[in-house]
Amino acid sequence: QVQLVESGGGLVQPGGSLRLSCAASKDISIYMMGWYRQAPGKQRDLVATITRGGDTNYADSVKGRFTISRDNAKNTVYLEMNSLKPEDSAVYYCNARRISSSWGQGTQVTVSS
Repeated sequence: QVQLVESGGGLVQPGGSLRLSCAASKDISIYMMGWYRQAPGKQRDLVATITRGGDTNYADSVKGRFTISRDNAKNTVYLEMNSLKPEDSAVYYCNARRISSSWGQGTQVTVSS
């Protein structure tokens, strides 16, 4: 199983940007990687995924604002978030999926003025 550690969360004003990173304990090239988020009292929802080949998929709510990317040489996945809105506030989790799923501990993103 792969261990995942997210970083880069924080407090940002509406309209601002953040870049999340997810560092993996081993080679991620064989995994589908993704970012999910969970707001208080709500279920964990998909934000974006990226396949081994680099194909991406986004939730409708973040299309055009967020970009997922992967650097297999660094065993790291990124989520570039622009034009942030208060409704983007949540704990963001990194996911690695092959036969089973591995999750990180999450990083808090708060969008508020």
